[in-house]
Amino acid sequence: MSARKKLPIGIQTFREIREGGYYYVDKTGFALRLIDEGTHYFLSRPRRFGKSLFLDTLAELFAGSEALFAGLEAQARWDWSRRYPVVRLSFGGGVVQSAEELDAKISDLLTDNERDLGSADEAATLSGRFRHLLRQAHEQSGERVVVLVDEYDKPILDNITRPEAAREIRDGLRNLYSVI
Repeated sequence: MSARKKLPIGIQTFREIREGGYYYVDKTGFALRLIDEGTHYFLSRPRRFGKSLFLDTLAELFAGSEALFAGLEAQARWDWSRRYPVVRLSFGGGVVQSAEELDAKISDLLTDNERDLGSADEAATLSGRFRHLLRQAHEQSGERVVVLVDEYDKPILDNITRPEAAREIRDGLRNLYSVI
C-alpha cells in the first residue's frame, strides 16, 4: 500500500506542491487551452479558490520548468524548448493606504522583476519603468512577455471605506495596467 499524499492546505506555489508530494488536480490542460485561445484574461473566483496557485502554475509553464509537469497533461503538449520572460505583480501582501504607498509597492514589484529579468531601470515614471521592462524582456528573449497580476484590486479594496483614497489608488493602478 502506498503512502497517502498530503493535502496542500495553504500552499500557493506549484513547485512546492509538485516537489512535496502533495495532491494536485491537473489543471494544465485548461491552462493550455487558455494559452491557445486568447491573449488577455481576467480570472475571477472566490477567495481561497486557487487563483494564486493557477498563476504560479502558468509562471512555471512559461518559464519552462518541465520536470514539475511530469505526468501532467501539459508535459506532452508544451514546447519545452521555448522559455518566456514572466513578469509577476502581486498586490496580495500588506495593506496599501495611500497613492504614495501604492507607488512604493509598484516600485518594489518592478525592482524585483527588473532584477529577475536582468533589466535596467531607465525610466523616470512607474509606467515608463514597466513599459521599459516589458520591452527589454522581449528584446532579450525574442519571446512575448507573460504578465501575471495577482490580487490586482486589493489596494482598492483595502480602502473601500475611504472613497477618495480608493479613487486615487484606482487611478494609480490604471496608470500601471494601461501599459499592458
